[in-house]
Amino acid sequence: MRRRTAGMIATVSALGMTAFLGGCGSTGSSDVTLRLVAADYGDSAGNSSQKYWDSLVKEYEKTHPGVKVQVSVYSWNDVDRKVKDMVDAGHAPDMAQIGAYADYAAAGKLYAASDLLSIRTQADFLSQLSDAGQWSHTQYGIPFAASTRVLFYNKTLFASAGITTPPTSWDELAADAKALKAKGVKFPFALPLGPEEAQAETMQWLLSGGDGGTGGTGYTDDIGTYTIDSEQNVRTFSWLKDDLVAKGLTGPVAPGKLNRAQAFAAFADGQAAMVDGHPTLIQQAEAKGVRFGMVPTPSRTGRARASMGVSDWMMAFKQNGHADQIGDFLNYVYSEKNVLDFSRAYGLLPVTTSASNAMSASDAAPDKALHPFLDQLATSEMYPVGKTSWAQVSAAVKQNIGQAVAPGGNPAGVLTRLQATATAADSAASAG
Repeated sequence: MRRRTAGMIATVSALGMTAFLGGCGSTGSSDVTLRLVAADYGDSAGNSSQKYWDSLVKEYEKTHPGVKVQVSVYSWNDVDRKVKDMVDAGHAPDMAQIGAYADYAAAGKLYAASDLLSIRTQADFLSQLSDAGQWSHTQYGIPFAASTRVLFYNKTLFASAGITTPPTSWDELAADAKALKAKGVKFPFALPLGPEEAQAETMQWLLSGGDGGTGGTGYTDDIGTYTIDSEQNVRTFSWLKDDLVAKGLTGPVAPGKLNRAQAFAAFADGQAAMVDGHPTLIQQAEAKGVRFGMVPTPSRTGRARASMGVSDWMMAFKQNGHADQIGDFLNYVYSEKNVLDFSRAYGLLPVTTSASNAMSASDAAPDKALHPFLDQLATSEMYPVGKTSWAQVSAAVKQNIGQAVAPGGNPAGVLTRLQATATAADSAASAG
């Protein structure tokens, strides 16, 4: 079931009744075109997310002849900016599937999830993801895809370098990288701090930078205050610069220019021995015949306190109306079948309980390979996506963090500038 428009709810409420439409049939409207801007999870034209959306939309439109859905897919390098430009120009899409929602929610531009989705759909989302989708105690961000991170390592390259076990600490990681470099491995440890997804690689290192067996704090402390330039985080990036990058253990491409897609491709091509990866790398590496293992991300002294969890977000803009049609379409998108189809196509974790349970219970190879990631999701730590400043802070990290490990770079200086950006963005958001 799904909610009718606000006008219908008001009318039926006046009669003392609750208004719902049964099933997922036609909305009763005609000649409505919904525009969705979405991110590309594929690594080539052959498996672009455009193919997934085209297939899903084709099936949806068969039973909804009065509704058309136009989907434009952009790379992660471009999609957030594309949506921002559309919104700033006064031409917001009906829906966007991107990396951050809170700034749009704070500006009053989004529908709340409860204005769109059936109670059944809302209740099916994993609770920690629904909670992360809240701004000011109301859910506006609808989780779309989730992942956690582990260390991938190439078993063949490890064996050639005489390494018998994967690293559990930073010292072991650096020693292994040195041995791999001596064997001519191109990327002993691929460190993607380029603009595509530097905020993810950065957070994974921040979480693993604790002392005495405790994890790092990530971007914020326990009460949500930015702590980017903490002493602990400065030590983390100083170690990366001095013990990995400066010693030539991260490969021929400067980390600040190495994007996540390039690092994954290097691992799949057998050129990178180690990389922090999410589930999509499994399929990529298997397709190239790489013998690999996966272990928890090493930390300064041992296992990190938590893996980084990531959820990407679906959101719906109010500018064009169409709440009824948007809700009907999204209820279809989040059916168990469609969530599983997307998760399996791109090696990502389902965001709903029903799909997660189905995947956990499956011993089929594609699903079983994701079980370690599913196990980590419940205790993973996520970006501070509920902060309206996060989109600006994330963009600043993407553009600048590579400088912290560059030759002649100053980790403390870079992190201090990022902290200043974050504090100013947070203050502006609070004032607004």
